[in-house]
Amino acid sequence: MYSHVAIHRSIIMSDRQQNGSDAVDKATVEVAQMALEDPAPTGDSKGAIAKSTENNTASKKEDNGTACVVAPVSTAAFKEQFKAFSKFGDTKSDGKHLTLSQSDKWMKQAKVIDKKITTTDTGIHFKKLKSMKLTFEDYNKFLEDLAKTKKVELEEIKSKMANCGAPGVHNATPGKAAETVARLTDTSRYTGSHKQRFDESGKGKGISGRKDMADNSGYVSGYGHKNTYDKTH
Repeated sequence: MYSHVAIHRSIIMSDRQQNGSDAVDKATVEVAQMALEDPAPTGDSKGAIAKSTENNTASKKEDNGTACVVAPVSTAAFKEQFKAFSKFGDTKSDGKHLTLSQSDKWMKQAKVIDKKITTTDTGIHFKKLKSMKLTFEDYNKFLEDLAKTKKVELEEIKSKMANCGAPGVHNATPGKAAETVARLTDTSRYTGSHKQRFDESGKGKGISGRKDMADNSGYVSGYGHKNTYDKTH
């Protein structure tokens, strides 16, 4: 913009010498129009754009203070989970109502119930609706009230609950207990009399692995050299 002003100043000076004050007024009007039509954003306009962008972005604050975007949860996916857990442990359920017990199981599997949200909190907010079983619409009201009171993002809760898997499915990884059991049942590590109870494949020998059985197949009782006579003579 400043380069245009400088050019027009030179025009003003030349026109002043040639045509007088009318040309000066005309050039001044042109400069003012160019300044108004300048598309370059000022500091204030940049701030307004940034603020608008920030307001249009769904974000939340984590415990460590960093911001992250929470994707909207599919209503259909969340409703399917609602139906699945409403039938969990109740074969007669029509999938349209959810009890507090079923809700707590769902939240525990989704790891929504933790140190911040406890079963005491869910019980208090569930009973506010004054019903032993909640419909899908009422259950959403229950979650909204719970999230607001505990200051947790509602979309975060629903996202965990919609993606926690089928009822009763836990994505547990083998821990130390499993490793210990595997080590204790490895027959190749057995020694002494315990080693005699299993064959090379690890299969138990039964009573023959626990007791010395008498071989009565020889010519006399206790004969232990069956089928060896011809080999030595």
